Formats: sequence, structure tokens, C-alpha cells
Amino acid sequence: MIAIQNIYKKFGKLEVLNDVNLTFKKGECIALIGPNGCGKTTLIKSILGMVIPTKGNILFDEKSILNKYKYREQIGYMPQIGRYPDYMTVGQIIEMIKKIRNSNEVLDEDLIKSFELEKIFDKQMRTLSGGTTQKVSAILAFLFNPDVLILDEPTAGLDPLASEILKEKIIKEREKGKLILITSHLLSELDDMISQIIFMQEGKVHFHKTIDDLLESTNEQKISKAIASILKSKQ
Repeated sequence: MIAIQNIYKKFGKLEVLNDVNLTFKKGECIALIGPNGCGKTTLIKSILGMVIPTKGNILFDEKSILNKYKYREQIGYMPQIGRYPDYMTVGQIIEMIKKIRNSNEVLDEDLIKSFELEKIFDKQMRTLSGGTTQKVSAILAFLFNPDVLILDEPTAGLDPLASEILKEKIIKEREKGKLILITSHLLSELDDMISQIIFMQEGKVHFHKTIDDLLESTNEQKISKAIASILKSKQ
């Protein structure tokens, strides 16, 4: 579904991505992890067309995305920090996005109900806590029933109940055959959701494994311990 081919990206002399090659298929939930500055965000923004690679290509359904934009309609994106007009209300933001997209698809409003967001539709965005703003971002990512979901630190700032609701939603969408990419620093949050994991370091893919292979090769039962074991062995 998405193929990343020999991607390089430089900002001035700083090389942020160095010969990245990855393939993502439908029905996979993939965690993209690594230390700050490893290239995760640049890679995501390259897939979204927000960053143009210095070299290489990205294919979406076997077609290059370079200088294209229509493919983005098939992607739901949840940023790590959503930024919205301060004086618009929650309800106005959701209605505005619906009008901009002007989609004939059946809308997925599960999270509006699950988060009980109707209760605060008249609240201005500037009055919301970080966690509630995250809920709005999650709702917008899932709203148009996209084939691909890209979720950047999706549970950051959410309370335990909201975090559990979102995780259950992610699992449900994966079971429908959607492709889901998640970046996260909270490895304990990933155990029940993901099928594969990619670890990046200094702009390169350090490893890309299925969870079963990762746990079996390290003889561990938790993802966080398995990753720690691999990194220690590379030192």
C-alpha cells in the first residue's frame, strides 16, 4: 500500500533520513519508534507530502506521491500537538473540516460518542486542556473513514479512560484491514495494538520486525524489554 524507496532528506548539511526503505501493507498496525531527532517525524511528513525528500520516492497504491495531493484524502492524520483557531468552538471546528472535505462517505463519529464530546461542542478551543484538544485531533483523524491512519503520539496527554477508548478504536480499525502507523515513546501502550515495529536511529532504519519475531528472537514477553535487549546487544 505504501512503499518508501531509497529516501534521503537533508536540511542544509544535516542529513535527517539516510537511505530509508520500508513497505507498509493493509491490515498492519506498525509502531515507528526511536530517540528524538532520529527522523520519525520527517518520515511521516514525507508520506503526508509536507516534506519533499532530497532523493528517493514514495509510492501510495503503487503510484508516486511526489507532486500529488489527492492520495491524502485516504489518510487520517493525528498530529502530536493539534493547533486550531483559538476562538472557534469544538463544534465549529468539526463542522468546518466536514465542509472543507465535502465528502460523500459515511462519517465515522464513534469517537465523538465515546469521548462524549457533544457535551463541550460550544466550548472555544482556547479553553481546552491539552488532553481534550487531543480528543478533537483523534476525532478528526478517524472522521472520514480513511484507509490509512497516521497517529503521532496519539495517547500523549490523554487520561487513562480516554487512552483506553482510543486504543480500542485503533484495534477495531486494524481488524477492518486498515493500515495504521503510530509513533510513540510509551512502549507499554503498544503491546496490545501493534503487529510490527520499526526502530529508527540517526536517520536510518535500525530494525523492522514483526512483534512475534521481536519477542521470539529476544526471548522476552514485553516489547520494551525486547527492544532494550536488541539495543544492548548492538553496543
